[in-house]
Amino acid sequence: MSVRFLALLIVMTATGALAQGFAGLGTKSEGFSVPEPGHTLVFPDDHGPHPDFRIEWWYLTANLNDGNGTDYGLQWTLFRSALLPKADNGWSASQTWMAHAAVTTANRHFSTERFSRGGIGQAGVAANPFSAWIDDWHMTSRSAAGEDQLAALHVTARGLDFSYDIKLTASGPLVLHGESGLSVKSASGQASYYYSQPFYTVTGKINLPSGQVEVSGQAWLDREWSSQPLDPDQTGWDWLSMHFDDGSKLMGFRLRSRSAETYTSATWIDPAGKATAYGDGALRMVPGPTQRVADREVPTVWRLQLAERDLDITIEALNTQSWMETLVPYWEGPVIADGSHRGRGYLEMTGYQ
Repeated sequence: MSVRFLALLIVMTATGALAQGFAGLGTKSEGFSVPEPGHTLVFPDDHGPHPDFRIEWWYLTANLNDGNGTDYGLQWTLFRSALLPKADNGWSASQTWMAHAAVTTANRHFSTERFSRGGIGQAGVAANPFSAWIDDWHMTSRSAAGEDQLAALHVTARGLDFSYDIKLTASGPLVLHGESGLSVKSASGQASYYYSQPFYTVTGKINLPSGQVEVSGQAWLDREWSSQPLDPDQTGWDWLSMHFDDGSKLMGFRLRSRSAETYTSATWIDPAGKATAYGDGALRMVPGPTQRVADREVPTVWRLQLAERDLDITIEALNTQSWMETLVPYWEGPVIADGSHRGRGYLEMTGYQ
């Protein structure tokens, strides 16, 4: 099976590109498990895969600096998609895998992707000890058995013109979004299970055509799984994670729809790790000026307001051309915040035509 055919199979069958919602994520979930209220997430088990759900991901973003204060952004993501709600082995396996990696500077954006069929060892995830991999890309726990498996990680990836090797150490707890990890995505009730580790400090090395640089900074890991995370009418999302200088953090998103108002959600995280969830309408995300990116008009400046936290900030892209030239393309890159709170973070925008 060629890589290109496998990629097409992943998108058309596993995520339903011929179906509804952005990338088919509004496709009906017959036969698959669905997130339900009252469910309790269990660790370390839930760090691992959930093959009875249609789709999930392990998603790392990092805001970094070198010794001269130069800004860099880094992404590492592994996606699992299910063709059928079962997990066979070998070439009959119903699981498919896709991975993205990127490095962003103020002037350049490097990205690449990989694909694998499940069941043959080329890609996968284990919960305890935690390890996620595809080919020679790895996200591996550095914690001892019995300890928090996401408390310390080693992460590597490479493309044709970049690579990185970083170590992460968490200084705070896991954070559950929504209602005890149930994150609602639409007025009609589509949802996912969603938690994060937003307290990583990072050290490591990035290799670029200009040479190797040692970097340090902050990182954020998202874990999410579902079988129909979007309403069929939803066409894309704008998602962000922010590290503020006072130690507080914010996760927020808005989901765009063809016929309805945008749907928003947010989690405010205090410096000690206490999370407060905010439902639809609490977070205002107002797009500002657009840039021409990959023949699309994409907003790379945003105003964010969360009145209950006296938050009123403007975020601006480090590099407006942070376009992921992947099979399902999207914009993702580091952003800098100014206003009532200062800091930096990551912005992801999908569905822009």
